[in-house]
Amino acid sequence: MSGFTPPPYGVFSRPGEAPRVGVKVGDAVLDLAAALGDDVFAAPSLNPFLALGRPVWQAVHERVRAALADGAETIPLAEVRSHLPFEVADYVDFYCSLEHASNLGRMFRPDEEPLKPNWRHLPVGYHGRAGTVVVSGSPIRRPSGQRAPGPEFGPSRKLDIEVELGFVVGAPTELGERAGSFEDHVFGVVLVNDWSARDIQAWEYVPLGPFLGKSFATSVSAWVVPLEALAHARVPGREQDPEPLDYLRRSAPWGLDLEFEVTLNGQVISRPPYRGMYWTPDQMLAHMTVNGASLRTGDLFASGTVSGTEPDQRGSLIEISWNGAEPLKLTDGSTRAFLEDGDTVTITATAPGPGGERIDLGEVTGTVR
Repeated sequence: MSGFTPPPYGVFSRPGEAPRVGVKVGDAVLDLAAALGDDVFAAPSLNPFLALGRPVWQAVHERVRAALADGAETIPLAEVRSHLPFEVADYVDFYCSLEHASNLGRMFRPDEEPLKPNWRHLPVGYHGRAGTVVVSGSPIRRPSGQRAPGPEFGPSRKLDIEVELGFVVGAPTELGERAGSFEDHVFGVVLVNDWSARDIQAWEYVPLGPFLGKSFATSVSAWVVPLEALAHARVPGREQDPEPLDYLRRSAPWGLDLEFEVTLNGQVISRPPYRGMYWTPDQMLAHMTVNGASLRTGDLFASGTVSGTEPDQRGSLIEISWNGAEPLKLTDGSTRAFLEDGDTVTITATAPGPGGERIDLGEVTGTVR
């Protein structure tokens, strides 16, 4: 596949037709069931294809390349509806940005060290709610719950975003079995907005961590970018001190040089860089399975908020507004500490391609209702 960048895979439908698998090629979709004559792509999710494993994924990438080279007919993207691309089995969210973790530590524990003692020794994470992962474009209903300073009940007043990168698992493992190499299990990536109700989260998270403040909605992009498309984005990853335990030591360069952009109601408010993430996805996968927890086809695990060293690189409103103390000024004259009803947030990202161009990783968008 020299010089060929595998396109993103997703699930689409046209009016009156059943959802099926395709690949996004520019502003069009290649119907894989029709182009490749394989029933696995007639399914309403990517899961049957993902379960077949890496050798099949690579063979299909080559078949897609050949079909496109032969002039296979495509469908204009404007004529199709995108669906959630895979059936989410489990969802795990990590906390892998040193800058994000440090910012929140300084914000909420100003008299302590910003990082907890375990943070540099393992990728901290929690189990989310697979049933509330939704495809880009789905409306986001403002959640209600018990809010800080508590106990009072009502709609969240501190609705936030989290810019994240998600990793989609294809090949499963047995219970009690550690995962093998990262690329043998993970098919590709999606963009993630892990919507967060900060006032609900602040009241509930001690001592067991995030729950209702996170579980109401997590948006993902509609098209899954295969790992092979990110070959020119791979970097060694950030230096780690202290050196991790053996099972977390990197054996391959799975840092990723990706650039995110966040818009609020059409205005760019942040450009978080993924390259500086402290923990890399191979380490997340190793930690997630080191206790024998099994992988299932369709598992999703996400990086946690991507934030950089500069104020205009922060990946959440709680950081951008410093928990409301420094509201964001918009060009229409309004300000935001957190999201208001009717606000639309769109996250996009790009990666370096084989010829120095940028590869579009799609978008994840949502409007607060």
